[in-house]
Amino acid sequence: MIESIEELAEAITRHFEAKDGAREVALKLNRQVIRKCGAAIRSVHRGEFDQAKQLMDGAGLLLSEIWAILKDHPDVRYAGFVFNAEQEYAEARMVYSIITQHRTPPPDEIGVEMTSYLAGLGDTTGEMRRHILDLIRQGRPEDAEPFLDAMEEIYHLLMLFDYPDAMTKGLRRKGDMARSILERTRGDLTNAIGQRKLEIQLQNRNHHN
Repeated sequence: MIESIEELAEAITRHFEAKDGAREVALKLNRQVIRKCGAAIRSVHRGEFDQAKQLMDGAGLLLSEIWAILKDHPDVRYAGFVFNAEQEYAEARMVYSIITQHRTPPPDEIGVEMTSYLAGLGDTTGEMRRHILDLIRQGRPEDAEPFLDAMEEIYHLLMLFDYPDAMTKGLRRKGDMARSILERTRGDLTNAIGQRKLEIQLQNRNHHN
């Protein structure tokens, strides 16, 4: 039983000191997760898959640390900044998996909150566009078709969840962005494949002449 106002103030201060300390440590780790995930995605685009995997594994360990630190502070855990790190982590894992294995990993494989998973999935479409444009620049537009298919699947999946924004944390906006990115990319790829076919026809004609 608390005897005095002083003791009460002390107990409350200890509570907030512990919460503030946990928040500070978690924020610092959070920034590291986001940096590692950004670096992992850049490594995937450069074809440095081992490096990307190392960075993602490191980010995953840091996320586990954040969850452990905030276990007793759910208000801080769900304040928003952890969601950003989880979203980046989900995106990095998806980009790696789609580009290296042509598969979209399910939520339980990535191990983050469902809203973070879907947000990461939404952002993956932008990275797929980047990969497709790289393939077009390399003169390999036909290799890009599976990645356009992946973008379509992601877009259709995002459109299935018509829940309030408070629940899905802006998923509808991500779905709209995914649609616009998908349409632009489809146009770019169709043009590139048409151009490539024309070049091959001209080469064959010149070869026969």
